[in-house]
Amino acid sequence: MDPAADPQQFVIEVRGDDGIKTTHQVTLHKDLYIRLTGGLKSPEELVRASFQFLLDKEPKESILQSFDLSQIQRFFPEYEVVISSQIIK
Repeated sequence: MDPAADPQQFVIEVRGDDGIKTTHQVTLHKDLYIRLTGGLKSPEELVRASFQFLLDKEPKESILQSFDLSQIQRFFPEYEVVISSQIIK
């Protein structure tokens, strides 16, 4: 992760089986990226895994349109443990 690009911004599009698309803006700070990945995976891989985690928990329409990745922990306390164990595999 480029230190000059802290935080990084991502735009995620999720298209469901119904063909309807939702768009989400996600912010990722370097400290969370390092804590969850140890720098072993790309920021994009962390964001992708985090979205899959959210989609396993709720429909795409329930995911906030704009949020910081660190907010997931507030709604799903198991997030950091689950993601860091998945992403380091």
